Amino acid sequence: MTKTIATKPFDGQKPGTSGLRKKVPVFAQPHYAENFIQSVFDSLEDYQGKTLVIGGDGRYLNREVIQTAIKMAAANGFGKVMVGQGGILSTPAASNMIRKYQAFGGIILSASHNPGGPNEDFGIKYNTANGGPAPERITDAIYERTKLIDRYRISEADDVPLDKLGTYKVDDMDVEVFDPVADYAALMEELFDFDAIRSYIAGGFRIAFDAMSAVTGPYAREIIENRLGAPEGSVRNFVPLEDFGGHHPDPNLVHAKELYDEVMSADGPDFGAASDGDGDRNMVVGKGIFITPSDSLAILAANAHLAPAYKGGLAGIARSMPTSQAADRVAEKLGIEAYETPTGWKFFGNLLDAGKATLCGEESFGTGSSHVREKDGLWAVLLWLNILAVRGETAFDIVKKHWAEYGRNYYSRHDYEGIETEAANGLMDALRGKLAALPGTTFGDLTVKEADDFAYHDPVDGSISRNQGVRIMFESGSRVVFRLSGTGTSGATLRVYLEHFEPDPARHEEDTQKTLAGLIAYAEHVAGIKERTGRDAPTVIT
Repeated sequence: MTKTIATKPFDGQKPGTSGLRKKVPVFAQPHYAENFIQSVFDSLEDYQGKTLVIGGDGRYLNREVIQTAIKMAAANGFGKVMVGQGGILSTPAASNMIRKYQAFGGIILSASHNPGGPNEDFGIKYNTANGGPAPERITDAIYERTKLIDRYRISEADDVPLDKLGTYKVDDMDVEVFDPVADYAALMEELFDFDAIRSYIAGGFRIAFDAMSAVTGPYAREIIENRLGAPEGSVRNFVPLEDFGGHHPDPNLVHAKELYDEVMSADGPDFGAASDGDGDRNMVVGKGIFITPSDSLAILAANAHLAPAYKGGLAGIARSMPTSQAADRVAEKLGIEAYETPTGWKFFGNLLDAGKATLCGEESFGTGSSHVREKDGLWAVLLWLNILAVRGETAFDIVKKHWAEYGRNYYSRHDYEGIETEAANGLMDALRGKLAALPGTTFGDLTVKEADDFAYHDPVDGSISRNQGVRIMFESGSRVVFRLSGTGTSGATLRVYLEHFEPDPARHEEDTQKTLAGLIAYAEHVAGIKERTGRDAPTVIT
């Protein structure tokens, strides 16, 4: 039986770069999740009788909202729901399921790399039939609907037994509870040379993978240990926990420092990797070297032909605007297009669908390819393993040889987290007001060449996305970029991106922060970060 529940709008249900994210107590309010889910359905057309994929990263409230989404899908006329066993489904695996089974779309419950727990973060996003995050025209429609919604529809059926594989009924709708790992693992075997990786590991190569008590654990354990033969224990923290074990599931040098220190130790593994809350981000570390996400994208692009899926070459490379320009140099040498998009994986979707790009990446530890329409943490790790196995060299040597050939882009991101929103907006507004006057100005040995507020003109559909971040480019080729993050749940996060290109191999061993010191000082000078936010230093430096 279906019932219609009267409701009233909630303020602030505007999706960010990847869905709606709020604290758990906000989502746990009566009608809150229901309002947003109904607004998603009300913004779609012609889904009656179609299939919807549902899953999440296992964080606190995941199971409860999955049951709600299933019952609302039934009440709104979907013909079938496919849901991961236990409510578990990584974001890239969800994209694969949507594409493989030609679903109408999917609902992914995650706040990505944000903390989980009763007072931490939760999120919902909608992915379209191509497997990628909904484009702005859909998220804008969803938001407009949240401001007017006065009712939602939901089934009164019993909960679905999420832990038991099988097919069930919710009113007239079928619900298939499936193994969330099987289809994804099969796809990875198609893309990569598992025999070469298996032989490399059997020959003594050691990997440590930290799943951070998040969703990638079951996938990494099945693939790295069971299928590739890495010793038991190579994958740690592999059981997804509602609070991620009390840790912050963000794979960077702050939250995955233990893994970094282990790889850097004399008797540690040869290679380390970690993934985030929903499995779409990655950190990779070689013995003696941390590989920045920007460098990782460039190196993967330069070596992708070593993996079976990419042996025919790449159609193009796409990166988010704040990501370093290292990948652009690879694209130039390969004779293919390099695309610069706003932050947010949804902007890569059109390029991938149109066959214009094969590999995509973001500086925020996200890398992926045309195999799905999401960034994919474990995929990136497996591509690294494939390259290492074929080349038979250390990650350290591969990175150093890449810099020698292409030059090094010294790069860092300084995050100022939890800033008062009004102060953060004021800082950005003031920066925008200065842009016209900046070209030609000098600061130390820096001379501003160009300054703008980045606007993206989609080459596929012609859409324009404005106000995507302030860019200040210097005559030397260096850059400083300022933008506010759309992934947090409280306050604002100011991200400052700093980049300096160094072509001379003799200067590739210098300390990154010292090399960028002039740009760091300029960022403070032009934006007045301390004066406007009260912050003496970044919260996180990556």
